[in-house]
Amino acid sequence: VLGKDINLILVLNNLSSDRKSVRVDMSASTILYTRRTVAEILKAATSVELGPRQGKHIRVKIPYTHYGKYLTTDKRIQVTALCEVMRSQGLKLLVEKTIILEDTNIIIKLPRRVVVNKAVTLEISYANPLPEPVSRCVLLVTLMNQQVKINLARLGPRERSKIYFEFTPRRAGPLQLQVDFSCDKFSHVKGFVTIAVAPA
Repeated sequence: VLGKDINLILVLNNLSSDRKSVRVDMSASTILYTRRTVAEILKAATSVELGPRQGKHIRVKIPYTHYGKYLTTDKRIQVTALCEVMRSQGLKLLVEKTIILEDTNIIIKLPRRVVVNKAVTLEISYANPLPEPVSRCVLLVTLMNQQVKINLARLGPRERSKIYFEFTPRRAGPLQLQVDFSCDKFSHVKGFVTIAVAPA
């Protein structure tokens, strides 16, 4: 989740009956959706001794303080581990994983019944998932082909806040509501809901 430390486990298994020494070079970078590297955020190397048919776990932690300022709106981190078996004529294995950090900070609450030509009030709850304050907060609400931009107060670390949004639906049927939350530290955190509008 965005704003949290990332904890990974690399599992190495020796499937042979011989003892193996493995060198592991690990790296992690923030990337764009095109896989282009933005910034390297982790580089580490370790060696592991594996007995016959033995498995070992290597734990990797990427603190938020290492990746936060380098994250793009794609919220992607590429982690690679190059595992080289020593004294084996250059036997190597490359393991790659792309992590897409999730946002869980937009919650839209609807009334039980929404009726044509009757004013409706929605509760839109938003949050700062980061361990640091954020400012220049903006909520963009898109509904009935119209956009409303709402400037919000700054949020403290891990703080949640909410606003009330009123509108009047003009026709029955499904209605799409989209909320887009941005601030100075991250952008385009989205929330969606389909509103079922009943006839009058």
